[in-house]
Amino acid sequence: QAQLVESGGGLVQPGGSLRLSCAVSGFTLDYYAIGWFRQAPGKEREIVAGTTSGGTTYYSDSVKGRFTISRDNDKYTIFLQMNNLKPEETAVYYCAVSNRWPLLKSSVGFWGQGTQVTVSS
Repeated sequence: QAQLVESGGGLVQPGGSLRLSCAVSGFTLDYYAIGWFRQAPGKEREIVAGTTSGGTTYYSDSVKGRFTISRDNDKYTIFLQMNNLKPEETAVYYCAVSNRWPLLKSSVGFWGQGTQVTVSS
């Protein structure tokens, strides 16, 4: 059974950093696009970053230069390094896997349960 489990969320001060991880089980990552989405209270779930198995990446304009998505196929793990975090980026962050690119919310086949990131002083 396919399963994605996020970790690494928490409370961080503005300007701080966090590294999210997503452990994948039940299938291999080799041929899938992966990504991270986030959902703030009262808002739609939005894509933050994505990458294909071939290394093509996408970042939303708001996180370019500050966030980095990566994958370790051998360890079945997806990462999101987040630097210089802002209070408005407080949200639940979800990892996602899809067999399509571009990575759209509607095309995601597997979702993690989410991890809370709170940016506050």
